[in-house]
Amino acid sequence: MAQPRKKEMISHGVASTNRRARYDYKIGETIEAGLILVGPEVKSLRAGRATLSEAWAGERDGELWLFNCTIPEWQAGSKVAHFEPRRPRKLLLHRKQVRELIGSITREGTTLVPMQIHFNDKGRAKVLLGLAEGKKKHDKRAAIAERDWQRDKARLMRQRG
Repeated sequence: MAQPRKKEMISHGVASTNRRARYDYKIGETIEAGLILVGPEVKSLRAGRATLSEAWAGERDGELWLFNCTIPEWQAGSKVAHFEPRRPRKLLLHRKQVRELIGSITREGTTLVPMQIHFNDKGRAKVLLGLAEGKKKHDKRAAIAERDWQRDKARLMRQRG
């Protein structure tokens, strides 16, 4: 795959989104967290090559980590520092926020879902985490039915003039 040119890279804005997050989970509170990355990973993120579809955040040794997020290696980088694309990445939050989130995720049925990775105004990579509860199958069906009805209703209103 060819590397994008400098103009095509993301300087600030969304690098990757988890489109299934709102479908699979009821998202409550959202929190923005920093992310510890190495140089070639930042280049891949700026090229928009990250995948959040199977990613999740959890606790390890009293800290929060992002697991299973795929950031492929940057091909044009040096030959020395290639890291594993799915390695755990540490999330940067205040201690009080970490304690609150760990307390929330230890409760039954609550999880931290990474919803998007973006670059802020200063060019720092941030992860938007959602405190979520899993949806049941009938909840998903109801959401699909509601979305279809809204689409049909808009179509009917357009036809009426």
